[in-house]
Amino acid sequence: MSEQVIERDELIRYARRLEYFTIFYNSLEGLFSIGAGLLAGSISLVGFGFDSLIELTSGAVILWRLGADHDTARREVVEKQSLKLIGICFVLLAGYILYDSISSLYYRREPQESILGIAIAIASLIVMPLLARAKRRLATQLSSQAIFADARQCEFCIYLSVILLTGLLLNALFGWWWADSVAAICMSPIILREGIEAIRGKKCNECNSHCH
Repeated sequence: MSEQVIERDELIRYARRLEYFTIFYNSLEGLFSIGAGLLAGSISLVGFGFDSLIELTSGAVILWRLGADHDTARREVVEKQSLKLIGICFVLLAGYILYDSISSLYYRREPQESILGIAIAIASLIVMPLLARAKRRLATQLSSQAIFADARQCEFCIYLSVILLTGLLLNALFGWWWADSVAAICMSPIILREGIEAIRGKKCNECNSHCH
């Protein structure tokens, strides 16, 4: 067995551990976010929990992709299918955020303060940048567009964490209940574009430079 094959096997094992951790963390994040959101009446917190479930799905898709890595021919097929499935996750996320934000503004849903929600957002701002960086590096080493898209999921979670934390703090300090909804609406087109490009199999310029 060549050194190159052994090195790739080690990267695959590391990638699997990373995805198992992602699934574990997002399961907890989703559970606590939805629970805290229901208790506080916070639509943004519930939406954040839904995002965690989408990221969990993305992690499962990547595990499927990694399982096909040894078969070069199958790897190419699964890579494309994985990219499309993650693209669908992006579209679902964008649609939910847009619907959630507009309905929250229309019905003027004013959430209560949520200390747990603030803690969840801060934890995500610590964990997700580390995951995103590690997955970007793996995407480069394994030349995987699907893993790069999964890294983008983590990056969007960072942005959503900032929006969530800002919204919760502004609501707690100044009563600005609408702040997170407005910011989330601005983010939706960016997420939707990423999803459509992934479904079409288009490779972004940044990913091309990293993965080839």
